[in-house]
Amino acid sequence: MTELGNRLSPDKVKLGVCCTLWWNDDFPTIDAGIPFGQAVSEMALAGFQGCSIGHKYPSDNNVLKAALDLRGLRVSEPWTSTYFTINNMRQKTISAFEDTLTRIKALGGTEVVVAEFGASSHLLPIDVFANRPVFTDAQWDALTSGLQELGKIANSAGMRLSYHHHMGTGVMYRADVDRLMACTDPALVHLLLDTGHIAFATGDPLTPLELAKAHAHRIGHVHMKSIRPEFVSQVSEEGLSFQDGIELGVFTVPGDGAIDFQPILEVLADADYQGWLVVEAEQDPNKANPLEYAKKARHYLTGVLGW
Repeated sequence: MTELGNRLSPDKVKLGVCCTLWWNDDFPTIDAGIPFGQAVSEMALAGFQGCSIGHKYPSDNNVLKAALDLRGLRVSEPWTSTYFTINNMRQKTISAFEDTLTRIKALGGTEVVVAEFGASSHLLPIDVFANRPVFTDAQWDALTSGLQELGKIANSAGMRLSYHHHMGTGVMYRADVDRLMACTDPALVHLLLDTGHIAFATGDPLTPLELAKAHAHRIGHVHMKSIRPEFVSQVSEEGLSFQDGIELGVFTVPGDGAIDFQPILEVLADADYQGWLVVEAEQDPNKANPLEYAKKARHYLTGVLGW
């Protein structure tokens, strides 16, 4: 083990991988036809301990848990979209969150991830930068009060809620994250640090490190993905959509692309981070072989952590 690996040891952190290497849940046409069984087998083969849940996974909890247990995998997180900033969606958002929480708890998970998608541009075939929502003060109040309520629900169930800043949404830039953190209770709302999304938003591969330093003690979950700056620039300059960016190859895994993850992991270690480190790269599996990139990321992390 390296010195860093001693501080981010296997008893403190778990290494997961998102199924977005194998298919895309936002854009189902980005798909190479890889079935669930092959995907989770390749996750285990690449050396990961957990995974996110995607649309190809069995809906029956017992079937899913058995398939994951067989491969030595755990659920690293589910995803639940929130819609607190648009009309008549508060109670529906809370109900959907409670349903997700129940499922994840039944699968043995302890983490739940949310992102506000009210008026988001990321799912639409439009300029992802120019059309992202800018929240009013009233919308910010609705979002933060809603997240506080979800955090209380999560805590009462013995779960941890982390907020995912995301391209095309009202919480996309560093200033947005800062405001969200300032207006929520650290005991209720943690931060999901997504290195790829914040670097994509700013075009600067150093931004994830700066964000990690600013909110190190609020980070409850980490998505580790890198960027290819030439495609970030193309999306911005040509007014492309989020899907266009993914298909170009704007994201890639740690060990590839422009982000240096070692100093980010050092910040997490200094803050005594305990939780999931989840490799993610929303790529077209027809262009980027999922197992190849999963193994590349795991090899990189072995070099950094020594395990």
